[in-house]
Amino acid sequence: MRVLPSGPRAVLIELDSLEQVMASTAAVRALALPGVIEIVPAARTLLVCHAGIDLSPVMDAVASAPAVSPDDGPLVTIAVRYDGEDLAAVAASCELSTEEVVALHGSVELRVAFCGFLPGFAYLVGLPSQLHLPRLATPRQRVPAGAVAIAGEFASVYPSASPGGWHLLGTTDAVMWDDRRDPPALLAPGTRVRFVLA
Repeated sequence: MRVLPSGPRAVLIELDSLEQVMASTAAVRALALPGVIEIVPAARTLLVCHAGIDLSPVMDAVASAPAVSPDDGPLVTIAVRYDGEDLAAVAASCELSTEEVVALHGSVELRVAFCGFLPGFAYLVGLPSQLHLPRLATPRQRVPAGAVAIAGEFASVYPSASPGGWHLLGTTDAVMWDDRRDPPALLAPGTRVRFVLA
């Protein structure tokens, strides 16, 4: 790992894999250290914002984090209408029927690795490898809020209308981001997610 100061009250820890980030995030959260203000995981980094405390326990936790993060986050079930405009193309690319794509998408418990791109946009890992597809060659100018999508190793739900290059499998009425809710994001890092037929 490499530790980079990010101003007087934060450090950015660079790690080798997303799995290390997820395990390190869980390990640092488990410390429940007073003075750790926020923990922000990303694809290969972990940002730790603090109140000027000694970060030795944090560094020790990251260095000794297990290879796999624990599956103890809350479980959120998201009902999906598999009516996405890319469902048939995904099935063809994966050499599956649309029914098999739907069954595979709902067959696993996914986990939020990190959030980004838009408020409430959660990158979910654990997608079956048969559904790993590269992003679209040409992104759409507008993807509607509630679009359930996949790209690469990730699955997600678009929290608001935006441009996007992911494959659209369906739609959900679940609200990913609501400023009036506490916390506003439905899915935070560590949350377990199941997609079910609406």
